[in-house]
Amino acid sequence: MLSFLFFLLLTASSSIYDFKVEALDGGMIDFAEFKGKKILIVNTASECGYTYQYEGLQELYERYPEKLVIVGFPSNDFGKQEPGSNEEIAAFCRKNFGVTFPMAAKIRVKGDQIHPIYKWLTTKALNGFQDSQVRWNFNKYLVDEHGHLVGVFNSKTKPLSDELLKAIE
Repeated sequence: MLSFLFFLLLTASSSIYDFKVEALDGGMIDFAEFKGKKILIVNTASECGYTYQYEGLQELYERYPEKLVIVGFPSNDFGKQEPGSNEEIAAFCRKNFGVTFPMAAKIRVKGDQIHPIYKWLTTKALNGFQDSQVRWNFNKYLVDEHGHLVGVFNSKTKPLSDELLKAIE
């Protein structure tokens, strides 16, 4: 029954604003609160070769406070590079990178247990933009000010790259 309800939610979702997710600190992240801003969604991991990108993500978040929000989604789906608990992940991000942007609770970003928000992000029939696959940690999905997916960037795309900055501006 629960999976059927998720299916109904997914098929009814026309924008990112339809989603609420558990936050790393136990609260909720309501994407409807981000209307009018671009949203950069990133699957993260603390023990990855791309973990240094937290620093660039934080700088990007601070550079565009009126027009951009970043939401990190820790995931242990690739190389078991996010083994910690939500509390351990939060402490790691604060201590090592000064992360202040919203972070969701650890989720699955691929496979049979993919979180509904990542199902939306990766399925053209749901997001209206394109099909994609999360291939590794620190993939980036850009949503415009109206809640529509408008860009997909691979792990190698640094947060402060010209390509990503141009898409944000």
